[in-house]
Amino acid sequence: MDKTLKLRAALLSCLLLLALVAIWHVATQTIAAGDEGLDPEYAMLMGLSAESEKSGGFPTPAEFGASALGHLASPFYDNGPNDKGIGIQLMHSLWRVGAGFMLAMIVAIPLGFLIGMSPLLYQTLNPFIQVLKPISPLAWMPIALYTIKDSTISAIFVIFICSIWPMLVNTAFGVAAVRKDWLDVARTLEVNPLRKAFRVVLPAAAPTIITGMRISMGIAWLVIVAAEMLVGGTGIGYFVWNEWNNLSLNNVIFAVLMIGLIGMLLDLMFAQLQRKVTYVE
Repeated sequence: MDKTLKLRAALLSCLLLLALVAIWHVATQTIAAGDEGLDPEYAMLMGLSAESEKSGGFPTPAEFGASALGHLASPFYDNGPNDKGIGIQLMHSLWRVGAGFMLAMIVAIPLGFLIGMSPLLYQTLNPFIQVLKPISPLAWMPIALYTIKDSTISAIFVIFICSIWPMLVNTAFGVAAVRKDWLDVARTLEVNPLRKAFRVVLPAAAPTIITGMRISMGIAWLVIVAAEMLVGGTGIGYFVWNEWNNLSLNNVIFAVLMIGLIGMLLDLMFAQLQRKVTYVE
């Protein structure tokens, strides 16, 4: 039954995709019919091809497909600072996200354990967490650039600061919510605190901790695009901004699609990990 449901869902997804492509095709043809008098000099200034000129500058599905195949055929080429393949740009972004996320995990999970197991520590740190948590990560960028004076490390810091709060809060909540009778059994058996943390608390809190990590990764992937638009240099965010400055909507749409696909794969990875650590009675 579960396989049948998945098959039907996949079929409906494919039909919805085909419908969206058909709407896209019809919409670009309608624009083309209303823009027959587009000034050739304006089209040249906008960097539009003859086909793009016919569709008012917005690419048709066929044009987008040809452009996407070109990017995928050579994703790792490097022709200088402003001309790198989509694969290289994604690798730079993933490296920054991975570095900031790992730093946040190293800080947030142990600290979350301590907060969850100590009501006094929770009451002490909670005001600071509640003040810092709502601050937009990008608001830290000017401070990071001024103090660190390195765009790459500043971007990693922004990822760190946006990733730490969901992990910290979820870890503390998961640890504090461990069933009291399990802790009583560990206390009765005189289990030492370190063994209790790894053998009792961690398995019980693992699903909540992974949920926090999943939320943090989603936020980090959102933030890195905006951060790279600000700091420039390399990365998928810089690629989007650079292609917009070059007035290449084909490349912008392709980059947006790649951002969505990578974000989906990262979320699926954490969803799979969450299923593995979740105990089902």
